Amino acid sequence: MSVQVSSRIAPLPPDYAERVYAGVLGKVIGVYLGRPFEGWPYEWIRKRLGDIEYYVHDRLDVPLIVTDDDITGTFTFLRALEDHGSGADLSSREIGQTWLNYLIRERTVLWWGGLGNSTEHTAYLRLASGIAAPESGSMELNGKVVAEQIGAQIFIDGWAMVAPGDPDLAVRLATAAARVSHDGEAVYGARVLAAMESAAFVQRDTDRLIETALTYIAPDSVIARMIGDLRRWHAADSDWRANRARLAERYGYDKYGGNCHMVPNHGLIVLALLHGEDDFAETLKIVNTCGWDTDCNSGNVGCLLGIKEGLPGIESGLEKGLDWRGPVADRIYLPTADGGRAISDCASEALHVVNMGRRLAGREALAPREGAQFHFAFPGSVQGFQVAEGEAEVRNVTLASGERALRIEASDEARVGSPVFIPSLETAKWFEGRVYPLMASPRIFPGQTVEATLSAGADGARTNVYLGYYGEDDETATFDHDTVELQPGETRRVSFTVPALPGPVFSAGVRIQGPAGTLFLESLKWCGAPEFRLERPTQRGTMWRRAWVNGVDLLTKGTEMFRLVQNAGMGLLMQGTREWRDYSVTADVTPHLVERAGVAARVQGLTRFYGLLLAPGNRVQLVRMLHAEQVLAEADLEWRLGETCELTLEARGNRLLGKVDGVTLLEAIDDALDCGAVGLVIEEGRLSVDRVDVRPVP
Repeated sequence: MSVQVSSRIAPLPPDYAERVYAGVLGKVIGVYLGRPFEGWPYEWIRKRLGDIEYYVHDRLDVPLIVTDDDITGTFTFLRALEDHGSGADLSSREIGQTWLNYLIRERTVLWWGGLGNSTEHTAYLRLASGIAAPESGSMELNGKVVAEQIGAQIFIDGWAMVAPGDPDLAVRLATAAARVSHDGEAVYGARVLAAMESAAFVQRDTDRLIETALTYIAPDSVIARMIGDLRRWHAADSDWRANRARLAERYGYDKYGGNCHMVPNHGLIVLALLHGEDDFAETLKIVNTCGWDTDCNSGNVGCLLGIKEGLPGIESGLEKGLDWRGPVADRIYLPTADGGRAISDCASEALHVVNMGRRLAGREALAPREGAQFHFAFPGSVQGFQVAEGEAEVRNVTLASGERALRIEASDEARVGSPVFIPSLETAKWFEGRVYPLMASPRIFPGQTVEATLSAGADGARTNVYLGYYGEDDETATFDHDTVELQPGETRRVSFTVPALPGPVFSAGVRIQGPAGTLFLESLKWCGAPEFRLERPTQRGTMWRRAWVNGVDLLTKGTEMFRLVQNAGMGLLMQGTREWRDYSVTADVTPHLVERAGVAARVQGLTRFYGLLLAPGNRVQLVRMLHAEQVLAEADLEWRLGETCELTLEARGNRLLGKVDGVTLLEAIDDALDCGAVGLVIEEGRLSVDRVDVRPVP
């Protein structure tokens, strides 16, 4: 379901898309910069790391590209605009429903610190118990300290980026989002950031941005008084360290309690903006060296400066040897109940944001390179493509046509690819037991069509498209499509069907076969319904299992392929992407002590799917779950606990068919959900599954 198109054509900045990309990139850079020492006191940072002038992950032996609530929450909660079609009238209640759809309890997005300890966990528990937003985040229900923590601010950037130059709209949306989990001064802090970031699309003067933002909060609020103090201190003293000490003395953690209060951290953002004087590197250095919630504050600052100064502001550090973009290579992890979006990149997320903003403004959506997933449409974007083997130079260039492409120059044989699933077993294991686990579904599957547009430089090129995949023991291997001999300057479109493979596809890219050459990858896309069968595996590896996003209470190992246990409510085990449309899913299911169990199609999270379910009273149901359940059709069926049934759910256009043991028992017409993954569904009990088939419908 898409955002409603308004009847008014609102103006958009001519460089809107590029500025959103810069904002997304700035957000991600800021989070990755501050994440390794999040929560460290100022004194620790100064003693152990000194001024934070560049990435320090390697000094602390942690990865640069990590799962983090600041990034995942920002680009996930914003999807309420896509899912609810409410446009500018989007409500807190609807955003709260989006939380319940994408959050897997105690596994994804949030810090699951417990009731009354983690503000977001507290709000989630309220929502899950039936208390709708904004009551779920209210001070009356959760208390002042819990309600005024930092989370209302860290997830707020997207609401500003869909409302460029329209702080009224940005603040309205940001307020609705903030109040799902927060209240009081926390909402004021969110409003200030949203107003500044929205206005930054059309105004670059920091003082004027602050003045605009202050009109959206109470003048006697703590946030307003603190901003006034910071501006006076800055005018009187240019030493940011001295003013940081003043901030800590008057507005520090000892004055504003809880785990991570909004007020002190909001103060550091304003302090860094005032003293950084529009310099991307200097402003990030100040906000990170100051301590407290470094990744959150740094992410907000990076996004604001990305919007305000654009890509040139981020790249200005190159003169000092600061390459902020190169190590990141656009890569993002977004683990949620929509596993096909988990392995993402800055350009893809920016395009989602841009199209939400365009729809709010009454504009058509953009689809670079005919909707290719890898389109390289933004200046400098590489969308995760890096050298996998050999030596090569990879960079974004503008072609004679005016469109952008990835230029790959190799002196010998080389592979250049981008991840479409968890990129290694070591990566998967590193995130186990972490605060924010990495859960993902592959993006490319057997049966789909992969298509690449390739062109050669002046000397021609010998190349092929390849897929990296996992073997039976989690070893990595490659499927190489046919070699293409490109003549100098020749452009060719190559396509093939993904064959059956022993394990999940984890990367896609191109191979230059040498001895030397320049290749231009103009686009790479995949489409169509998958075709694969998963049976009780004999593999000793684990990546096939990790390819399913686990939204059940317990997924245990037994003699079955899967044993699902759900202690209360409904849970799903999911695989696939939103790009799947017309297909059938079949599974051999054996219910044990279940309330209901079955298969799901067009899964878009935990509360958005179609299901074919064995139900109490010897019934079978065809249901639509769209934040609330509706039974579309049902019939009598004698089924027993411990006995296996073959369930098939077919979705084609708006027509749904439910089959049991090959016999069609249920039909329905419904157009609420037109795409999504497959799932195994269980409500209260234990379910065994030994086979899953996914096939295109004829």
